[in-house]
Amino acid sequence: MKRILSGILLIVLGLALAVFSIRFVPGIEAEPAYLGIPRFLIALFLFSAGLAQLARATLPVERPAGVGRYFVLTLLGLVFIFPVFWMFTTSLKPADADLGRVMPQDIRLENYPDAMTYAHGAEDPEFEGAWAPGAFFRTPFFQQLVNTLTVGLLGTVGVVISSSLAAYAFARLEWPGRDFFFVLTVATMMVPFAVLVVPLYGLFRQLGWIGTLRPLWAPACFGTGFSIFLLRQFFKGIPNDLTDAARIDGCSEFGIYWKVVMPLAKPALAAVALFHFLYVWNDFFAPLVFLTETETFTLALGLHQFQGAHGGTPWTLMMTAATLMTLPILIIFFFTQRVFVRGVTMSGLKS
Repeated sequence: MKRILSGILLIVLGLALAVFSIRFVPGIEAEPAYLGIPRFLIALFLFSAGLAQLARATLPVERPAGVGRYFVLTLLGLVFIFPVFWMFTTSLKPADADLGRVMPQDIRLENYPDAMTYAHGAEDPEFEGAWAPGAFFRTPFFQQLVNTLTVGLLGTVGVVISSSLAAYAFARLEWPGRDFFFVLTVATMMVPFAVLVVPLYGLFRQLGWIGTLRPLWAPACFGTGFSIFLLRQFFKGIPNDLTDAARIDGCSEFGIYWKVVMPLAKPALAAVALFHFLYVWNDFFAPLVFLTETETFTLALGLHQFQGAHGGTPWTLMMTAATLMTLPILIIFFFTQRVFVRGVTMSGLKS
């Protein structure tokens, strides 16, 4: 208990000293850099020592990582998180603010309704009171968010169902040419999407899908090489005794797939769903090729249009729009990180 309390105290002291010393980091305030950097390093050391103390008190390992390792990991974590932090702070700055200064001198929350309202580059009189109730649901950003969620959810459901069916056939059924077709399926991962654009565009034009959201989610209903590979590896790790017992009890192959294998594969299914949803959320090339109307744009394409609509790069509003696009993904990954990591790591294990 004493070690836990001392670890929490060290973490609090480190954070307090970091907040006090961050004023002196170059580009944040006009104070000399040498006054703030030592304080910041001491704060980082205290924070790392607190993490090490908590690890020794809570983790069931004989030799937990020392202060030095936590110090290096914390420092690397700050390096990776700094661009996201700069993006967020820049989204709060006025248009004429100094972008080289990390912390904003004047906070302008109006950037967020402005970024959602002026997505087409011209002010809309209906949104002069952008904080009014219901105004958000009439913004271009909301329409692009709905389009992105529609593509993401439909594609995720389709890829989970189709890939799991194919993976079950490759992992649990015996049929001629199974290994050959599995290698062929995995080989599709090496084919870049740019190679398939022309034939796909011709196919979707014949179907009348150009300008709609169908080309963005319908192909996922036929599975993807990576998802099939990941699920197949997980299915092979499920003991044969479970499926054999179900087969003896008269369960059909589809019943074994649905009632035995699928409930056991929840971590891998969650990892596949998260992988595909993240891919769709960040995809820019496919919407650029297949979408023609502004009303059907996704967030990635809308962010690009937002930059061009203003005749330049309004960095504060650009960072505001980027923050709005990044925030949902960060929240989803924060709450699903454990399931995501578990699904990936368990896919290579066998009984």
